[in-house]
Amino acid sequence: MITRLRKRPDLLRILLACLFFGAASGIFQATLNNYLSDVHGLGAEARGWLEFPRELPGFLLMFVAGLMLTRMRESQMAAVAMVLSALGAVGLGHLSPGIGAVVFWIVLWSLGDHILFAVDAPLGLKLAREGGEGRRLGQLGGARNLGTIAGVGTVFLLARLRGDDFGLFYLIGGAAALAAGWFYYRLRLGHGDTPSRRLVFRREYRLFYAISALFGVRKQIFLAFGTWVLVSLHHVPVSTIALLYFIASTLGVVMRPLLGDVIDWLGERVVLAVDELMLLVVCLSYAFASDLLPAPWDLWWLYGAYVLDLVLFGLRVARVTYLKKIARDPADITPSVSLGITIDHAVAMSLPILSGYIWVAWGYRWVFLIAGTIALAGFFLCLRIRVPARAAACYPAGGETGARTCADPTK
Repeated sequence: MITRLRKRPDLLRILLACLFFGAASGIFQATLNNYLSDVHGLGAEARGWLEFPRELPGFLLMFVAGLMLTRMRESQMAAVAMVLSALGAVGLGHLSPGIGAVVFWIVLWSLGDHILFAVDAPLGLKLAREGGEGRRLGQLGGARNLGTIAGVGTVFLLARLRGDDFGLFYLIGGAAALAAGWFYYRLRLGHGDTPSRRLVFRREYRLFYAISALFGVRKQIFLAFGTWVLVSLHHVPVSTIALLYFIASTLGVVMRPLLGDVIDWLGERVVLAVDELMLLVVCLSYAFASDLLPAPWDLWWLYGAYVLDLVLFGLRVARVTYLKKIARDPADITPSVSLGITIDHAVAMSLPILSGYIWVAWGYRWVFLIAGTIALAGFFLCLRIRVPARAAACYPAGGETGARTCADPTK
């Protein structure tokens, strides 16, 4: 394995970049809700409002990425993204005396995070063979999970040894983001490729856009209110949240490559439809576990739902492999992914505010009942996915060699 990676330096670099990005992201996600609750005293309604500025960079991404794509390659965009995330993490830990500063640094981190989301899967596709897109993206997801293990493991140990030292957590997270940026910067993918277009909106991609909106629902239920149930209602400490991330990431090291193989084997329609059904199970668990099960079994069930949802996040790459299969032109992929992220963030920015009001007015169960209803609708939407037979299309496959393979429409 090591010998093969040395012969493919771009593959080694992107795996290391994913590893360090996973560490930085794991540290941030495992500590943010406790940081906001314990240090700045945010409640559910304020936490919902915070999602608006945090997700604003994602909403604007098609414009930001469009401008960047006219001036730099995807690998350079990824490097810039990691520098922004590093600055945001360090600022959050050391330059946040009030909520205004907190919002600024979170937005800066989020900007870097979302720029990377627009380019990481397209970069992975450049290193994938035809028919093996899910496998390659799954391998990169496995590397990211391995990094997350290191990141949340560090948080868990430091929290046990030193307490909740958020300044130290975010300093380490910033260093990991800079390391990821260095490896992304050294990638040589994309030389000689057709330049990506600034903006792409095609009618035939409308199902991809709809699925992107569904992912916005899923993401916010997990990131904002799924974690908030554990932190605010069950008073779960940061060390336990980090441990849950650690468990999910350990499973993800093995599961993400396997899920990538499942995408290649069963196809995006089956995989994404099953994902929506599993999300329905997660939402119902958050809503009713404490009513149906006695303590502490209800909390253990919620831990299981939390870990399951984290593992299933690996299926999000099915959206990108589906887009590649229906894309009229390979140059459409990165700007279309950016537009998809903008669409999912249109949902992600509005849903938490509404959900925060619902939580306060009617109780947290209604937040997850509404989300579960949306997941059920998403199941039927995903059943409409079809990959049409079309003329042979060529995609980058050789990574640093620039070789290309062509799909055979007769197969």
